Amino acid sequence: MSDETETIAALKARALRFRDERGWRPFHKPKDLALALAAEVGELCELVLWKEHAEIEAELRDESSRARFADEIADVQNLVLLLADALELDLSDAVARKLEANAHKYPIAKSRGQARKYTELE
Repeated sequence: MSDETETIAALKARALRFRDERGWRPFHKPKDLALALAAEVGELCELVLWKEHAEIEAELRDESSRARFADEIADVQNLVLLLADALELDLSDAVARKLEANAHKYPIAKSRGQARKYTELE
């Protein structure tokens, strides 16, 4: 399986099947999924907290460290899929609409090479 061949629908179906096989749907309310997502993002952030960029790059060359990053990112992605389902959102449509909105807020001519919020662009 790879990003090139796996669809969001297929990943979502796998996440839902995993949840349903364990009878966890009653616990997967939007509030709880959002809080679980925040907790998992926190665990991902812990992997880089207080580290210099060079240290993180070195860790990413180590397979076991790289696997920890992959696991945390996968936890985040699974919760995003479950939350989208709980909210009855089409994730692909939501991402496409947000990218379009961001394209208007961050026009290339003003934002290229800038790390500023759209309200600060000249």
